[in-house]
Formats: sequence, structure tokens, C-alpha cells
Amino acid sequence: MKSLPLARAVALIFPVAMLAGAYAFQYLGGLHPCEMCWWQRYAHMAAIPLALAAYALRGRACVSALFTGLAGLAIGIGGGIGLFHAGVEYGWWQGLTACSTSPAGGSSADILNQIMATPITRCDVSPWNLFGISMAGYNGLLSGAAALLILALLLRKGSKA
Repeated sequence: MKSLPLARAVALIFPVAMLAGAYAFQYLGGLHPCEMCWWQRYAHMAAIPLALAAYALRGRACVSALFTGLAGLAIGIGGGIGLFHAGVEYGWWQGLTACSTSPAGGSSADILNQIMATPITRCDVSPWNLFGISMAGYNGLLSGAAALLILALLLRKGSKA
């Protein structure tokens, strides 16, 4: 497989898999995301349409490579946010200090009920870890590796088509 098609595949499959995992932890595992978890998801959500555009434009190698690179950049940004979030969880630096939950709207009673029913999810507490690494830490490590892989594939000789 040539390197540009492989880079495009990684740029699309990786963020889809990461988001699927995040939503599985949320809806199947009951681990509600904090504000910084959402920031990481937004980066992966941005990578998917960029990677799809790269596939749509695959007849034009330079433009396809540009969109693949932008998807890789979004994945890398998500990884950077994940590493920052992991540092907050490990107490290496301070994260958010304000409440990040806002009610959807409705009457005063509806808003109060929404506030009371909303799970409290702190950004500085890891709800899950494996081998001492939190989900944010794994996102940072894996997303960083995927972004570097995409960049390396794009910089390889013969990355046409």
C-alpha cells in the first residue's frame, strides 16, 4: 500500500475508533466525560470530515495530502489536550477551576432538576486507568503516535495517490 492511502486510512479510522471507545466508556461503562474530555473529542470530531475530504479528493494527490495532514494535525491537537488533561489528573499542574456544566433550559424547576440530575465529573480525577495511565493519558499517547505516523507517511518518498 502506498503511503498516502495508508495515511488517509489512519486519519479516518483512528479518530472513529477513539470516539467509539470514548462513547462506549460513557454509555456502556457509565463514565461521564468532563469538560476536557469533550475538548479531546472535538479534535477527533474535526479530524473525521477532514479525512473524508481527503478521500473525496484522492484524485488530486496534493489536495488529498493537505486534508490528510490537517486531519493528522487535529488528531495531534486532541493528543496534546489529552496529555494536558492527564497532567491535571496526576496533579502536575492545575486545570479548570470553574464549573463547566450548563443547563439546557426550560422553567426554573426544569433547570434545577437538570442540575441535580447532572453527574458531577471533575477534570482533575481520573475515573478509570490501566497500568496507572488514565483514559486522557492513553488518548494523548495514542493520538500523538497516530499524528506522527500520519506525518511520517506523508513525508515518505512515493506518497502519491
